Amino acid sequence: MRHPKEKQWFSRGYLPHFDQPNLLQTITFRLADALPQTVLEEMERELRARPEAERRTERERRIATYLDAGHGACWLKDPRIADLVEGALLHFDDQRYRLLAWCVMPNHVHALTEMKDGFPLSEVLHSWKSYTANEANKILGRTGDLWQREYHDRYVRDENHYRNVVAYIENNPVKAGLVKTAKEWRYSSAWR
Repeated sequence: MRHPKEKQWFSRGYLPHFDQPNLLQTITFRLADALPQTVLEEMERELRARPEAERRTERERRIATYLDAGHGACWLKDPRIADLVEGALLHFDDQRYRLLAWCVMPNHVHALTEMKDGFPLSEVLHSWKSYTANEANKILGRTGDLWQREYHDRYVRDENHYRNVVAYIENNPVKAGLVKTAKEWRYSSAWR
């Protein structure tokens, strides 16, 4: 039975989200300064003339490339902050969700999860981001937003999609040129 707070498709005026228990979902959230709004607006202008499906695919590719280039303060490169974020992801694993794959990159985080009944995706994300922002700001001696308000989620459609998502998440540090093999990246499911 679905918890009354659990919605399916919803939006807070930004990206649409799909929230349903027992659904495998890939989630990406990023630091507040990792991808400025002006960069996103420029991407949209450049892609405006393309068909919607092509525009969406190209937008996702460009965003991933931009993030992997390491823009912004990259506070997640600090081992204290990366440990904090990874610990938050793992804290309620097998209680509120199943964490199937993850990777803490210098300016963004990937997670593949299956939400459990009674724990909506939006609340889990809020918990991760709120806790880690407060603690990271203490560690870094700063104030202000740590995370971008929104996150990107996509449900996993089939076994092939699942394998591709796990490979993408775990190989993201390799693709970004941070390590030679996925198992070398300390803050990921591949390392464990």
